[in-house]
This record gives sequence, structure tokens and C-alpha cells, in this order.
Amino acid sequence: MQIVAGVDLGGTAINYTLMNTEEQFLIEGLCEYPARSREGPDICLQQIADGMEMAARTAGVLVSDVMAVGLDTPGPASAAGVLSAKGSTNFVHADWAGFDIRAQLEQKLGKPVTYLNDGNAAALWGHFTIFGSGSGATSVTAIVGTGLGGGVIIDNRVITGRRGFGGELGHVLLPYQSIAGIEGLKPVCNCGRVGCLESVCSLTAIERSLLPYFLAKYPGHELGKLGDLHKAAKLVRGLAEKGDPMCKDIFRVQANALGLLFDEMINTFDPDAILVGGGAVETTENFQRWFVGEIHKGMPAQREEQADIPIHVMPNGDTAGARGAAIEALKFSREHQMGSATAG
Repeated sequence: MQIVAGVDLGGTAINYTLMNTEEQFLIEGLCEYPARSREGPDICLQQIADGMEMAARTAGVLVSDVMAVGLDTPGPASAAGVLSAKGSTNFVHADWAGFDIRAQLEQKLGKPVTYLNDGNAAALWGHFTIFGSGSGATSVTAIVGTGLGGGVIIDNRVITGRRGFGGELGHVLLPYQSIAGIEGLKPVCNCGRVGCLESVCSLTAIERSLLPYFLAKYPGHELGKLGDLHKAAKLVRGLAEKGDPMCKDIFRVQANALGLLFDEMINTFDPDAILVGGGAVETTENFQRWFVGEIHKGMPAQREEQADIPIHVMPNGDTAGARGAAIEALKFSREHQMGSATAG
């Protein structure tokens, strides 16, 4: 049996999947192993290798059957898998700075390794679920979590760009002043700029900007009584699902911000589909429909020819990164085999 692996490396956990050449996944749901990334590259890479053994046993195959491995991690990192010289999200150990994680994992496993950042990997999975692997379609994906990641897929290829920052949708500047209900708000992003999508559409944005702003409008709200914005921010989604007016206002702002982004992407790429994923939409179907409806409301009027572009909610969000990484590894393997056959 010939298979590929997908490895989604986070700050505390590694998620694995295995996929055969018929594009069937051999592991359903989460298959996790501790990451130990905070202890540095040597320990973490060994954890990835040990977890591969565990994943293979779960799928009933051998690690020797794996012909290529797809890896994804949080950024910033180059398109080739070299982590930023200033370190990468969740990788706080000093030895991660400038670390070539793709090449070093390839050496550790003795197998070819491909690399994507986690947002691009999830975007590739979302694209695959809608169009499969043989389509020339274009999609744009936004992943709303602690920050905001995403990706642009054209003809089944991830747009990574010159330095690996392609698809960094969280740092696209928005005309956020046009969003109703946040007059006077000055949202500052972690990147230092004002008005990036991530500054109004992420869990960090809720804690840093939106929750303090709306608590002033809703005096006496239960979240204000907690006295801890970090804890309170994590409760906003659940309360919004239950219909809490303030929390729905916060999610309306985030949905409207996505509408502004997608309008820009529609006029840049003219995509066949738009996808939304992440914790913001890991909710009930009713709330998802409401949220997507608010995205549409936030979009300026489209040309008649563009008005039918669908917005999809990302399926299998918790395994999206690993699955997207596996799809990238399978594409690499097919291209490598084709190249070998041509050379022969």
C-alpha cells in the first residue's frame, strides 16, 4: 500500500492523518499526539516521528508504507518551511528561530516532506472538499481563530508567494470604519497596523478591542462582571449562539468585516467559492446560517455576474490542517512520479 501522511503541528498537539493514492483518508476524526514544541526542535521532531508510529497503528498500516509527508505549522515561515528569525507562533524556544523545519523533519523521517502554513493547509482541504483534486477552480478561505489565517487556491495550487506570505488574509487592511456599530473604535493588530482584518475578526480582536468596546455599551453585562477579559472573550461565541444581544453584536461585526474582505478578494481573484472556517463557525447550523447571512450583509453590492459566488462553512475544521497537508504531499508524490516517468 502506498500512502501519504498529513502532520498538523501546533503549540501543544500534533494532529495526524493518512491518505491513500485513491484520495481516501484512513483516519477519521482527530488523531493527536503531544507536540512539546516549547522544549525545542530536537524533542519536538522526535515527538512527530513517535506520533507517526501511533498514527500508522491507528490506521492499520506501516510507517514504511508512507511515501511522503505533508507538514503544516503556524507562521510566520517561508514557503520552504524555514521559520521566522524572530520565532514562530507557539514556538517560543530560542532554537526555533530561523529553523528549517521542513528539511530537518525530512532528514529525521527519511521521507520527502512538503510544507504549508496552517492557514494555507486548511484552505487546501476546504477547496478539496468542494472541487476535488482535478478542478481548475479558484477559492478564497478565511480561518477565524485566535488570529486569522487563510489561503487562496488556484488550480489546486496554494498561492504561497515570494516569501511565504501569500494568503495572509488576516493582515489585509479593511475600510473598517464602514462597519456599523463600531464608530470611534481604533482596532490595532498584533502586526502593529490599524484596521487589519485580524484586528476586528479573531478571538484576539474580541479580547483586545471588541469586548471592551461593547461592554461600555452594555453596562452590567455578565461578562463585564468577570473582571478577566481573556476568560470573558472565550465565552462570547457560546453566548452569541444562545442569542445574547451583545455577543451577537460582536459576531455581527466580525461577519461584516469578513464581508469587506471577501468583496476585495472577489474583485481580485473572481473565485468560484469562498470558505469560512475556524472556531467562529464551529457552532450550530442555525448560528452558521446567521453568521454567513451577516457576511453577505457586510459585502458591498456585487455585479450581477458575481452575486452568485457561494460561501461555504469549512467541514471537519479540527482536522483541516492535517488533511490539507496530506493533499499537498499527495500532489507532490504524483508530480514526482510523473517527472520520474518522463525522465525514464
